[in-house]
Amino acid sequence: MITEKVFGHGFLREPTSHLSSPRNHWMVQRNMSGSYENRFDEEAPLVRQLTKGQRRVLGVLIEKGLTTPDQYPLTLKASTTGANQKSNRDPVTNYTEGAVWDLFDELRELGLIAVVHPESGRTERFRHYMRKRFPFNEPQLAIMAELFLRGKQQLGELRSRASRMVPIESLTELRNELRSLQEQGFIQASGDLERRGIEVDHNMYLETEGQQLEKMQAPTPEVAAPIQHPAPAQVAQQPAAAQPSSHELNQVRDETASLRSEVESLRQTVSDMREDLDELKRSLGV
Repeated sequence: MITEKVFGHGFLREPTSHLSSPRNHWMVQRNMSGSYENRFDEEAPLVRQLTKGQRRVLGVLIEKGLTTPDQYPLTLKASTTGANQKSNRDPVTNYTEGAVWDLFDELRELGLIAVVHPESGRTERFRHYMRKRFPFNEPQLAIMAELFLRGKQQLGELRSRASRMVPIESLTELRNELRSLQEQGFIQASGDLERRGIEVDHNMYLETEGQQLEKMQAPTPEVAAPIQHPAPAQVAQQPAAAQPSSHELNQVRDETASLRSEVESLRQTVSDMREDLDELKRSLGV
């Protein structure tokens, strides 16, 4: 059994009688295998804006919960290390544990995370409540986490990186998830999702950040060149060659970009594993 404390909005319906703080405390006891945090609460108010630091630490909790579930929920130290790691982060930051603690306190007020107190008395840990507070499925949760951690990305890059957390088998599957997120106002795109080379980003910036993606210009129609009719002798000397269609060319370009992103993602995964191993060694005093 563990104890979780959530501050802020009363979206957990089990208040304890012995807690009377004006900040509305809720204490919930459950087994580690419980999953109430994954049930979307339609009555809870949606959060539409988050600060840069809040997005970073939320992204870390989501990422580590999906990629290293054995180490999740995270300690304050592990959360700080994850926020400042050099791979798969843009920009690279240097948060202190005190700063991350303050960010966690803000997120508790919003009802987006909980503090976990193991009965063993070990260091308290932190977990997110994104699935409870937002109508996201797992692929969408991974997409949002990746955008929180790195900002705007092209589709091939985003699919490869988010697939480290949850399998996203194709660009078509990614577009379907993005379209749903876009319709709900959680992401923005620089153009139609079917267009090649567009960028997508989350849409949870503060108004003062002014991070709106610039829309791509519509492609300029190509003016057909005058048709030149070669002499009959020339026609005989030039056998017709099958030309790939524009759709086939775009498909090849997308696949190439996706493969490059997968290679980069593999490199980042290896780097993440090395950092996790170093962190484990430090915690064990090795």
